[in-house]
Amino acid sequence: MRTPIIVAALLGFVPMPAAPPPAGDLTIKLGTLAPERSPWADIIRDMAEEWKGATGGTVKFRIYPGGVAGDESDMVRKMRVGQLHAAALTTVGLAQIAPEMKAIQMPRVIQTYEELDNVVAKVAPKLEAILDEKGYRVLNWGDAGWVTFFARSRVVRPSDLKQHKIFVWAGQTAEAEAWRDGGYDSVLLPSTEIYTGLSGGRITAFGATPLAALSFQWFGLAKNMVDLHWAPLIGATVISKKKWDEIPEDVRPKLLESARTTGGRLRTEIRKLGDEAVEVMKKNGLEVHPVPPDAIAEWDDLGRRARERLAGKVTSPELVAEIETIVKEFREAKKAAK
Repeated sequence: MRTPIIVAALLGFVPMPAAPPPAGDLTIKLGTLAPERSPWADIIRDMAEEWKGATGGTVKFRIYPGGVAGDESDMVRKMRVGQLHAAALTTVGLAQIAPEMKAIQMPRVIQTYEELDNVVAKVAPKLEAILDEKGYRVLNWGDAGWVTFFARSRVVRPSDLKQHKIFVWAGQTAEAEAWRDGGYDSVLLPSTEIYTGLSGGRITAFGATPLAALSFQWFGLAKNMVDLHWAPLIGATVISKKKWDEIPEDVRPKLLESARTTGGRLRTEIRKLGDEAVEVMKKNGLEVHPVPPDAIAEWDDLGRRARERLAGKVTSPELVAEIETIVKEFREAKKAAK
């Protein structure tokens, strides 16, 4: 493996002031929550090097990893005022720009990578058009694995989560209220404070992908994982159209092609590393709890009720329904082909 899988977020890193770039050079400031030396950060650096080479060194990236630029809502705010020009965001950050982005990540709808790839292929053009209207260009789409739940004690049924204080991304008020309406204890925190929240007992459970739980070392304070695909974690690298338009027009297609290629490599690598992350965590004390067959229906019901509460509040109910239909038709076609 090219990069170590056990990495830590560099939350204390402070970038040093850089000298002004030479005349004609263009520096793109990109923020990401991805820790330094993580697969996500490696792929971003690969793209940066390719862009630099394709433009003869005139287009450069200055990358702020590990939450240095703040949580995703902070990055979006900084892009709006020009302090950042680009960011690698999950749907949490993308939804700060356009709420429709959350439709693709509703719980217990998409449950396999085949279904995910089919949905993204069909709805990505629509989502890109929405982001374009908001002033952002999508460089590539990606995913970071399957969100599941990690907790301090064993969880196999939704009712088990009621014993915990569940992390919810800061700013996701509707999601926190939906948990509370269902009888759960939810706590709003920036993702950069998950570790300290677990350390101090402010939260005792969180939803995340295995690779994120390992990369940020969160699992060390919540060593019980539910063996369940709650939702795929979708993301995209976006750049402000204002900055994109500063790039010479004749090289933009080549740079976009490079970004899409690196995005494809990221998906392939992340999907492979997701399973490996679970094995590494198991060797370091993680307990993975299978969900009994009769409990699957309980998780499906929890996901359905969450979608009913959230669809009209945080995203487009029409787009949620469209994605549900795409998944249903895909499953039916696959079943008929057997």
